[in-house]
Amino acid sequence: MANAGIDSSNIDQNGSENNKVLLLPRYPDDTCQLYARELRNKLGVNIGVIINDSFGRPWRYGAIGVAVGAAGLPSLWDRRGERDLYGKVLRVTQQAPADELASAASLLQGQGAEGMPLVLVRGYTFDPINAPVRPAAHLIRDESEDLFR
Repeated sequence: MANAGIDSSNIDQNGSENNKVLLLPRYPDDTCQLYARELRNKLGVNIGVIINDSFGRPWRYGAIGVAVGAAGLPSLWDRRGERDLYGKVLRVTQQAPADELASAASLLQGQGAEGMPLVLVRGYTFDPINAPVRPAAHLIRDESEDLFR
């Protein structure tokens, strides 16, 4: 991430000389796994969990939400080899459901003073055979394929 996941916005700075920052979890996928397990144990529900953060994009203005960590859902869905609407084989398509859900949640959470730290998304389903559950770490492009490093 461009700013290394360090944020000083939306943190109460009273009495701290404005030097508090918010850091992302050191192991965000593991943290999501822990939250998912706790929710399952306490509420009896099996749900996916995403930790998201705002993210700037090369060549585009505006921040969007992306999955920094994920558990219980497919973060990356490799669609290469499938066929499109007209029968043409997909050669490069890899969908990022965790990022797409994080971005949708970010619309509700906001980037400023909205005060919405948590969003419950209902209705998303996936086929674990074709779109296996994978942590957000699978979204990180290998250095050999990274065009921006």
